[in-house]
Amino acid sequence: MPSVFIKTFGCQANKSDSERVLGDYEARGFKETQNWKEADEIVVNTCSVRQSAEDRVTGFLLNVEKFFAQNKKVKPKVILTGCMLHIKEKEIKTLLPQVDEVLPIGEEGFNQKAIRKDKFHAWVPISSGCNSFCTFCIVPFSRGREKSRSQEEILIEVNDLAKSGYKQITLLGQNVNSWGLEKVGISLRKMFMENSNLSIEDIPENASQYQKPADKPPFVTLLQEISKIDGIEKISFFTSNPWDFWNELIEEIKNNPKVDRFIHLPVQSGSDRILKLMNRGYTRASYLNIINKIMSQIPDAVFGTDIIVGFPGETDQDFQQTVDLVKEVGFKVAFVARYSPRPGTASARLFPDDVSAKVKKERWEILDKLANKDTLKERPMVP
Repeated sequence: MPSVFIKTFGCQANKSDSERVLGDYEARGFKETQNWKEADEIVVNTCSVRQSAEDRVTGFLLNVEKFFAQNKKVKPKVILTGCMLHIKEKEIKTLLPQVDEVLPIGEEGFNQKAIRKDKFHAWVPISSGCNSFCTFCIVPFSRGREKSRSQEEILIEVNDLAKSGYKQITLLGQNVNSWGLEKVGISLRKMFMENSNLSIEDIPENASQYQKPADKPPFVTLLQEISKIDGIEKISFFTSNPWDFWNELIEEIKNNPKVDRFIHLPVQSGSDRILKLMNRGYTRASYLNIINKIMSQIPDAVFGTDIIVGFPGETDQDFQQTVDLVKEVGFKVAFVARYSPRPGTASARLFPDDVSAKVKKERWEILDKLANKDTLKERPMVP
């Protein structure tokens, strides 16, 4: 029986994709091995959100190549998938000659049941891709425009999970709350790649990419339908965006004991000036207003967030505003990243990467210690 080794880099979405890739391999008669040195095929599920993530992929593939060359063994077939596929296939094979095949993960990833290692909690992707226009983000290029899975397909999967003994699920999407909304079709690639005179004013705000629901937001309906499934005790979702954290969603979390009180709400910066350059579509005040609204109705809510330090043009004053916001909200956890320009994104085209690596590291250390090392003994209310 042939064997496969799957190496996963990056976020929960990639971990979920790898579970489905393994399901496809097992359906084709492969068995999983935990040792890449013994595999017949190696699948590398890549992350591209930062340059450091791509560097880790390169390092792994160099180690694979070196091992088989030194031991004079035939190298396994190496398949590359995931977010690095924003690079064209020809360029990938030039940059990474160790790669034998490039394989996008699309809807075919749902052909077989995922092979999950955790028997209590399951990741359930409800959408793929992204319709947002954040200037720093590679996801719309690496995963394409946002597509929602059907409610019927999602409910069938969750019902099967419940029958198999799963009690907790996490719904996954790059912008999970926009599931099921009618999308506005604008070509990101055409806008960014073909517009030689691109400016920040040309880029549509993120909230404008979705038609506002006339009635109850579809994501709220989905939560309600999943909550009816016997056996499911806890429903989490990841990740949300401030521009579509609906009042109806707050009400549903408040009234539905099955919905997790942990809310991941990326802020990225506490500076209005930097938020504008990022094209996040909200201000510091409007973000805090959402936090305050949630906390006023759900006193036991806790928050996680994403923050980028060292975005082009970020001054000491801009950074201090982010520090102050972190103190104000009291996040339970913050994923802090150092900015790196991603090819094809608007920020890479529009702004020089002018914050030094030394300053980025210093700012990262300050926020990581503040948000993630239990230095906040209490979570204060936002005024």
